[in-house]
Amino acid sequence: MECQEVREQHHDQEQHHDQEQQEQGQSGWHRVSLTLTAQEKNLIAQFLLQQSKAGVLPRGSFTEAAKRFGIHKRTTLRIWKVSKQQMDRGEPVIMRSRASGYQHKDKLMLDEEKFRNLSMLERSTIRKVASKMEVSKSTIGRFIKSRQLKPHTSAIKPTLTEANKLARMKWCLSHIQPTLEEGKLLYHSMHNIIHIDEKWFYMTKTSDRYYLLPDEDVPYRSCKSKRFITKVMFMAAVSRPLFGSDGETIFDGKIGLFPFTEEVPAQRRSKNRPKGTIETKPIQSINKEVVTACLLNQIIPTIKAKWPANASKKIFIQQDNAKPHLRAADQQFESLASTDGFEFHLISQPPNSPDTNVLDLGYFRAIQSLQDDKIATNVDDLLRNVFTSFEELSPQTLNRVFITLQSCLTAILQVHGKNDYNIPHLNKDRLQRTGGLPLQLQVEEGLVRESLEYLKLPENNTGDTYDIGHLNHVLGY
Repeated sequence: MECQEVREQHHDQEQHHDQEQQEQGQSGWHRVSLTLTAQEKNLIAQFLLQQSKAGVLPRGSFTEAAKRFGIHKRTTLRIWKVSKQQMDRGEPVIMRSRASGYQHKDKLMLDEEKFRNLSMLERSTIRKVASKMEVSKSTIGRFIKSRQLKPHTSAIKPTLTEANKLARMKWCLSHIQPTLEEGKLLYHSMHNIIHIDEKWFYMTKTSDRYYLLPDEDVPYRSCKSKRFITKVMFMAAVSRPLFGSDGETIFDGKIGLFPFTEEVPAQRRSKNRPKGTIETKPIQSINKEVVTACLLNQIIPTIKAKWPANASKKIFIQQDNAKPHLRAADQQFESLASTDGFEFHLISQPPNSPDTNVLDLGYFRAIQSLQDDKIATNVDDLLRNVFTSFEELSPQTLNRVFITLQSCLTAILQVHGKNDYNIPHLNKDRLQRTGGLPLQLQVEEGLVRESLEYLKLPENNTGDTYDIGHLNHVLGY
């Protein structure tokens, strides 16, 4: 009788404790139990297993566990029930979180066969893809986020003839040193090559994107004609920077930017200035005489003034094949420029090959991205913004573009002179943090041999556009 009374008294105490917990908020207990992690559930299960004897828990174990871990007693009961089921099946007791592994059973899956049948024009926007696939735009966004689909920006590349492809291969091989070591060859360091090229810089863009607060007004932009936005052509000249043993910059490689502009007096009076005011105007017709004058009167003197004293004074100026440019090996230019101990030579990169010039490969884009952040209202503002952007770029940025150029030369050889390759990613940031960027990239001997054999085929024998005899000699051809 006494035992029965003790049991009833203990049972009444537990019911009273449950009522107190329910008064504190039953919904709160459920919320806590739903937020338990797998690690917390395993701790509770291990505590209950330590309390049990031969698989049976003594009275009050659930209440003690609830107090210790700050959960409801029914939560400990559920955890113990799952633990018992696992022990009965002979499995180790492992508790898992409810949230893990949860999936929507009605989630739409990507129909890859249907997607492959879409043309590239039908894949240009998320709206078009969603319409053709007959799903919502958010579903297409989920496919992109889960990497079942990947966005890609396609850029038009120059059309190459067979002669262009062969010339590109010979150009790449001409930049490889004739030294074979452990089955690898190295590119030239390119420190005595100056890349020049022209580019139009515009006052503003016809379309731009801004991010605004909900209460901000939409910016108003206007011009007289979108077809005739004020622009100025610049001639840029850069070479590879020189760094010391401890990373200090000896020569930044930035020869200069040279605008094709002229100072002319205003022919008429306007509300902005009186007649005769000297104004800066862009030269619209860039012909051979203008380019030659820029080379002889601006670029060459600047090179001589900035060139490092200990660097080689045999300098090659690399240009593209635009009609206003001087032809390669122009004797008159070399005789006029090669003074003061310098020896200048003009070399022309392969036709239709902007990926062989560091300016077109990435440096112009870097200048453009900085110039777009600056406001210009006239030609003088535009000139100042472009010059400032050119000076803001670090020598390390320019050096990285030269390394990218060498990786592109290797990629061109791998595709036999074509331009349908992806620019290689070298993880330059990681290399800079660990051991530093390499001065020259390596080329596999097998790739060089395969390229030479390809060029020796009868159908590919189009003459020696660029000299690669040094490689034929070192590799025994």
